[in-house]
Amino acid sequence: MKRKAIFFVAVLLAGFTLGVILTVKLNIFSTADTQEEIGAPAGSFMMEDTIVNVAKSVGPSVVSISTEHMQKMGGGIKRYYFGSPFGEGQEGSPFGDNDPFRQFFNDFFGELPEREFRQRGLGSGVIINSDGYILTNQHVIDNADKITVTLSDGRNFKGVVKGQDPRSDLAVIQIDARNLPAAKLGDSDSSKIGQWVVAIGNPFAFAMQNPEPTVTVGVISALHRSLGRAFGRDRDYNDLIQTDAAINPGNSGGPLVNIRGEVIGINVAIFSTSGGHQGIGFAIPVSNAKKVISKLIEGKKVTYGWFGVTVQELDEGLAEYFGLPDKNGVLVVSVLEDGPAKKAGIKDSDIIRSFDNKPINSVRELLNAVGQAEVGRKVKVVVVRDKKQLTLQVEIGERPDNLDGVSIVEQESETPESKWRGLSVEELTPEIAGRLGVQEKTGVVVMDVEPGSPSDEAGVVPGDVIVQINKEPVNNKSDYRKVTSVLKSDALVKLSRGYVLIKTKVEK
Repeated sequence: MKRKAIFFVAVLLAGFTLGVILTVKLNIFSTADTQEEIGAPAGSFMMEDTIVNVAKSVGPSVVSISTEHMQKMGGGIKRYYFGSPFGEGQEGSPFGDNDPFRQFFNDFFGELPEREFRQRGLGSGVIINSDGYILTNQHVIDNADKITVTLSDGRNFKGVVKGQDPRSDLAVIQIDARNLPAAKLGDSDSSKIGQWVVAIGNPFAFAMQNPEPTVTVGVISALHRSLGRAFGRDRDYNDLIQTDAAINPGNSGGPLVNIRGEVIGINVAIFSTSGGHQGIGFAIPVSNAKKVISKLIEGKKVTYGWFGVTVQELDEGLAEYFGLPDKNGVLVVSVLEDGPAKKAGIKDSDIIRSFDNKPINSVRELLNAVGQAEVGRKVKVVVVRDKKQLTLQVEIGERPDNLDGVSIVEQESETPESKWRGLSVEELTPEIAGRLGVQEKTGVVVMDVEPGSPSDEAGVVPGDVIVQINKEPVNNKSDYRKVTSVLKSDALVKLSRGYVLIKTKVEK
């Protein structure tokens, strides 16, 4: 009996001890003032402190830039619109000289005297040197007669352009001030998708009447984004950082900063259907900016390598047609007259697989490699032509300031007419070429594409100009009839905008 009592007491003690241990471990009796009960986890407070610190450290180096430009306009009609892809408001007209509103007034009231109007612009910038050097977008200060820089403390200074480069859309201006807070330029090459970033700038500063910059937070949504020519014919928007941090009108030229307070990009554009923030903004990588900053400060011209070709991406159909094992490489659409590629013997429909001993897998990679190549340097270019690999030596030229006057080489280059593979065509006349804005002087223009046809499947649209089929020239409708009448296989068709592969039938 005594032994049983001792055993019973021992069991009770063991149970009590185990209960105490579990209570402590599971925190069953935690009080109401614990971290979990009263607020967010400690990690969120750390993130909040980080953003606050970034705003405090980088904010003073961000400035507001306002510009003025006197513009003469006939008809005495002041016009204002927000048509810029960068979001900044500006006076002018999206219709140019063919503005229907101006024509309306001229028809009814006659031509009014020419008058001058003050065109205003707004943007942001970031101080990169304590002696007053400020980095911003070139489009922010383009054609400005007067530049006013407002610091975050409210002081105003006259800005002087030290250097500008339209292609990179970067500029450096200087103000007469010293001991300014300069931001630290980081390394955008190490940026990763999903990384936290802070966009700082002065959106709508003209309405806010406040010199202090605005801070928005987001992540890097994508890297190496391209905006193409729609956002600027002569600008290189082929390697941008995409972010969902809010970028609004007036943010252009301001910094995109990582959580260590380092500038990794210069905000350049927003993609928007309304003119405001819709979660897609773009920034120029600061590593690209570093390559031109010293020349801009010194007022030197920034030169870029030039190859002298227009190219397009390869798809699976084109890769199969050319007998390639993969889609790596770019297809030469046309070779420019007197350009480096022409002199080296490169021809249209060549596939560029390597440039300067670096494999080329996309148009973006080729553009970056050529742009960074030193002018005058000779590089090896590996191409595939007629299923044979060739190595050519190309001497890099200097990219012309204006490529509009550079003609395309008329090589021995290169579709029966009644709805061949779903197409209806007409002869290309100078009038039609002018309306379409194409450089070609010969060829046939696509008037109609039958829905669901092989041509429709290949992406041909009305207005396309056909200049070659299977490397045979199509100078007129007679050539078109002759070439297409004997075609029994898939056809490589060269359009004014690039190549397409039109199959014999639509694949189900």
